[in-house]
Amino acid sequence: MTDGGVARRGGVGWVALVGGGPGAADLITVRGRDLLRRADVVVVDRLAPRELVADLGPEVEIVDAAKGPHGHNLSQDEINDLLVERALRGLRVARLKGGDPFLFGRGGEEALACAAAGVPCEVVPGVTSAVAVPALAGIPVTHRGITQDLAVVSGHVDPSHPGSTSNWDALAAGPGTVVVLMGVGALPEISRELVKRGRPAATPVAVIQDGATPQQRVVTGTLADIAAAADAAGVASPAVIVIGEVVALRGELGSYRIPD
Repeated sequence: MTDGGVARRGGVGWVALVGGGPGAADLITVRGRDLLRRADVVVVDRLAPRELVADLGPEVEIVDAAKGPHGHNLSQDEINDLLVERALRGLRVARLKGGDPFLFGRGGEEALACAAAGVPCEVVPGVTSAVAVPALAGIPVTHRGITQDLAVVSGHVDPSHPGSTSNWDALAAGPGTVVVLMGVGALPEISRELVKRGRPAATPVAVIQDGATPQQRVVTGTLADIAAAADAAGVASPAVIVIGEVVALRGELGSYRIPD
């Protein structure tokens, strides 16, 4: 690592907001890997595939923007300032995120900061964990004859909290699949509120921890008992919650990866 990088060219550099995919390093896009290898500076999130950073040369500055949920974290303003400052020095900056930069990744805020500073910024979409993690666990989030509807919501604020902006009444009343990200801590409240608002207690639910990695594990149940089952299994973040009848397909499809 360097202590801040040295400008390698005149003028302004660039920022690439790179979606690293759902977990496994080989699920990043070709464009994302290419820009990562060309970068002078890589600003990496906690949930980004760390193997991708380990492959970079010693001349690349690695900035750990979030070392852990209870450790040091750069604020969003600090991250924005860092991206802009390095690019204005003529450096090529890759902002490596887990999943997709624009799905609960605050990529829009970073892109706006670059635009305001006149810094060229490219967004590289990533394979979102909202769809990929269930798929890799044998759960298609939509399936003909079961549901054509999908809602992806943040569980960072539980449905009973005044600060929740999601329409949980509509989510409970609809027949579609609900995928909740960042919701493990609020799983008891989410389950209870969905049943309270009309979703049948027998609705199948899966909680997938560490999806798309060798550590992936899946706990299944229903809205009535999934919170207790996940707690008994010691499920922790990061995890994706899938709510809906498509979860029942896991027993038929399972999960499989072709060996290398």
